[in-house]
Amino acid sequence: MKRAMVGSENAVKVAAVRQVLSPDFSVAGVSAVSGVSDQPFSDQETREGAVNRARYAQKNADLGIGLEGGVRPEGKDVYLCSWGALTDGSGVWTAGGARILLPERIAAMLHDGVELKTAVDYYTQLENVHQNDGAIGILTAGQVDRTALFHHIVSLLYGQWIYQTGRRL
Repeated sequence: MKRAMVGSENAVKVAAVRQVLSPDFSVAGVSAVSGVSDQPFSDQETREGAVNRARYAQKNADLGIGLEGGVRPEGKDVYLCSWGALTDGSGVWTAGGARILLPERIAAMLHDGVELKTAVDYYTQLENVHQNDGAIGILTAGQVDRTALFHHIVSLLYGQWIYQTGRRL
């Protein structure tokens, strides 16, 4: 069976990849360094983190997938952003996810250097939100959770890969 490795051991990210790629691939996660800031602060930096994770993950698999969450400032506003990358060793495909405006209190904490996961935990008075529904789940009242967000990105990645390589497993 073909193997896909996710450049993260985060259960939400691995589950999203498994939902899209199973049964064509066995899917597992591996700890991978993003090579960017702990809190990516632009689309470019977030995308770069996803690409770095995908490349690392692919070293021991047929496909490597990197998923990275970040934020993107736009004037005084700050938006949540998410990027993914897929590589088979011959090319890299990328896709971005939905954007959502973060509350001013979270945005202010980010501008002060606090990481999003810490800011969201503080804002919600919950723990490890990033391991569950994520900021997207909290801020959409559960209408879109983190798994659904990453599932969409992985579907975009996998679809591009199939189309552009002509491979359908």
